[in-house]
Amino acid sequence: MAKNDPESQLLRGALIPSFAVGAVAIAIATFAQGRAGLFGALLAQFIVVIFFAVHLFVSRLSTKLDPLSTFALALFSYFAKLLLLTGFLIALTRLTSRDSIDRASFGITAIALTFAWLGGEIASYLKLRLHLPLPPKLGENK
Repeated sequence: MAKNDPESQLLRGALIPSFAVGAVAIAIATFAQGRAGLFGALLAQFIVVIFFAVHLFVSRLSTKLDPLSTFALALFSYFAKLLLLTGFLIALTRLTSRDSIDRASFGITAIALTFAWLGGEIASYLKLRLHLPLPPKLGENK
């Protein structure tokens, strides 16, 4: 990705607050729950960052597509992420013990990171200077 394209700016704007909140959440979870809290918070950070970063990469792929194809690709990526996340959470609950990964640390960290990512992405979007073509006014010739 180029340094000044919108997707790079959105990714950078979302990653910075997410990693800051993630570092604080990992420290708190480790202090409160020990090794299980550390693993729960680390896993939450990995999952949340991957989940949201996929959306930006899909939008990068769909910049030259027509609106219907863009919609179909966005819908497909959303449902694919939803199914993969569901499968991951089911596997997490069945294949790991509560002693190895603290569920509360995972959940609280995931929620905090979601807010941080979305807040950073919205803030960086508001800083973008996108030039959208406006339709011509009635009675105006091109």
